[in-house]
Order: sequence, then structure tokens, then C-alpha cells
Amino acid sequence: MSAENSATGAGTGTVPLIPMHCLRHLEPGPPRLAALPTGTPVWLVSRHADVRQVLTDPRLGRAPLYAPDAPPITLVPNILDSPQGLLNIDGTEHQRLRRTVQRAFTPRAIARWRPWVASVVEALIDEMIDHGSPTDIVAGYSRKLPVQVITRLMGLDNLDGKKLSHWSDHALSATAYTAEEIATAMAEFAGFGAAVIAERRADPGEDLVSSLLAAAAEDGSITEEQLVTLVIGLVVAGHETTMTSLGNALVYLLTEDREAWQRLSSDEASATAATEQILRAVPLGDSQHLPGLLRRTIEDVEIGGVVIPAGSVVAADTVAANQDPTVFTGDLLTELFSPLAAPMLTFGAGPHHCLGAWLARMELELALHRLARRLPSLRLTGPVEDIDWRRGLLTRSPESLQVAW
Repeated sequence: MSAENSATGAGTGTVPLIPMHCLRHLEPGPPRLAALPTGTPVWLVSRHADVRQVLTDPRLGRAPLYAPDAPPITLVPNILDSPQGLLNIDGTEHQRLRRTVQRAFTPRAIARWRPWVASVVEALIDEMIDHGSPTDIVAGYSRKLPVQVITRLMGLDNLDGKKLSHWSDHALSATAYTAEEIATAMAEFAGFGAAVIAERRADPGEDLVSSLLAAAAEDGSITEEQLVTLVIGLVVAGHETTMTSLGNALVYLLTEDREAWQRLSSDEASATAATEQILRAVPLGDSQHLPGLLRRTIEDVEIGGVVIPAGSVVAADTVAANQDPTVFTGDLLTELFSPLAAPMLTFGAGPHHCLGAWLARMELELALHRLARRLPSLRLTGPVEDIDWRRGLLTRSPESLQVAW
């Protein structure tokens, strides 16, 4: 592991970080033993086929990670740790809870939103142009776009963006905040979620929260805690992946692949292909903080020729799997506009596959295509070494990114 991956905290005196597309990843191979930051042993699974097995095999689950006998898997709590959350429930209970929200995120549902999302993209580009060159494209574009989309879908147009960033950063903290700071922020966030639910019960609308409450009432078995966790989880997940991917994609495209920037402007099909490759090849976070998607075995399981004992913690390293040379050939410079050779695993696989995957794809496609078309001469104003990165979180992307045209 390189020294840059272990740097945390913000401000002067920190180790400069390299762009996410430059990070070294684990060479795919048989499952191997390592340790989480807590000291808990973990089996690292890195080959594409093996990672898919971990994510789809019912003998490995999320709920066992929070069983009474489970070893510690995080140094401080984060939003992924809620035992009542959708992510940490398995089997029929998970399927029932997932059904309350998944209809809103099908490819068909996402396609209906496309013209509106495109109008948001164009409006943000207009604002940047009106502001003038140079400008911070994170503040004006890559952060604003997904926040505007998810808050509009959930009927949260009046949500303070700074407060959302505060809650989101604490929800996904790895080393940036103390356990006490995270607990305080999450209590505030949960209070916000409970208030939104109360408002929608009193005055339902056409938004995602109202639809969620209607489905939950029809089901009748979903607890209030699960509803609150779903609402705040959707707020975070609904903008974090897109913001992170778009910021890191811009770093790559504006430094490494200027020719691709010109091609992205040509048509949406090129942007669609590039989006898949960027999501595959550019990780969302450093493996130092999260070595993979965690599961725990409920019985002995053979993975890649290795028998992993019952009760073991397993990390499905989707970053390594997405680079497995037996499945994917070439790098971004040669393959950016090529179709994927196999399904990429950035959004997971199996029952816990990310609900918002199609929304993130659509936002990223439109954001890249329309921006390249409107601002073909877009460029960074300074060297990559000077980029200010978000640090100490489960995800990493530019805190700010000065561009000109």
C-alpha cells in the first residue's frame, strides 16, 4: 500500500494524493488473508469470478457481520453500519424492504427522468458560463448536479446543501471524524429523516418519500427505524456516487485523455460507453479505508479453490475484479469507448446490487456529454499535484477543481 493511501485529514502538511485513476490495485489472485484496520482477519477476494460469487452466494451475507459474535469491522461507525439498514438485511426481509423503493429506480423509470436531468445539466452549465472562467467545477457542477437531482426526486428542494454535505461526510467517514462527532451528526440526520416522513404522512406528494411511505403502509411490516434509515440512506447514496465519479472522471479526462474529451461531445452513445469504462476503471475510494464489499460466511465456502471457514469476514475487492486481466483487456486510454467485456462490479451484484446504479449512470453520461459539447476547451488551471482532495472518507474525489475555458 502506497503512503498516499494512508494520508488523512485536511490542510497543510498532509501527503499529496494522486488521482484515483492512478491508484495501484491488488493483483487478482486466489483469496488471501489480510486484516481490517480494526485488526479483524479478512479474506481478500479479487478475481472477477470470485468476487461475483461472494456477492451472489447466499452462504455469505451482510447481516452476519452484525451478529452478537461478529468481530469489529470498523474503527468508527458510519451509515453502512446500521443493522436495520437495507444494506445489512438479507433474505426475504431484505427483498421485502427493497421492493418498497426499487420501482422508482428501474431503467424504465430512470428513462422518464432523462429530459428533466438533461435540463438540470444545461442550466448548471449556463450558470458556470455566466459566472465566467476560471471557476470551481466541483462547487458549480459535479456536486450541484446530483444534489439537485436527488433532492428534487425526494421533494427536498429546501434542503441546505452545506448541511447535506456535513451529514454525508460524517455518514461516510473513515478517519475524518471521531465516533462522537459522527454520532452527533447521524442523530441530527436521523431527526431530519423522521421530520420528512412526518411531513409526507401529513401531506403526501408525487415524490420518492411519499411513494416509499405508501409502499411501506401497504406492506405493514416495515419499522419506523427502517423507514428513517431508508430515507437518509437514499439522500446520501443518491448523490455521493455520482459526485465522486464525476469529479474523478473530470480529473482523468482533463489531464490524461484530451482526445477523449473531444469525442465525448460528439454523441451520447460515446458518453454512454465512456461512462461504463470510467465506472469500471476509476475507483470510488481508497482500499486503505474499505478493502472491498464486506460479507461474512455462515458456513464453510469454497471460493477460487480456497475453503473459507464459517464465520469469516470476506472483502470482495471490486476494484481489483474490475481490472482482472483475464476478463478486461487494455486500459482507459485504449478502451474508453469500447463496450465492456463483462459486467463491471462497481455497483455490486446479487441481491444487494446498488438501487441507484441506473440513475448514477444516466447523470454521469449527460454530465460528461453536455459539458464536453458546450465547453470543448475546458482545462484545469493548475497541476494535478495541487488538487485539493476530500480526505478520510470511504469515498475520495476533488474537494475543489479549478477549471478554465
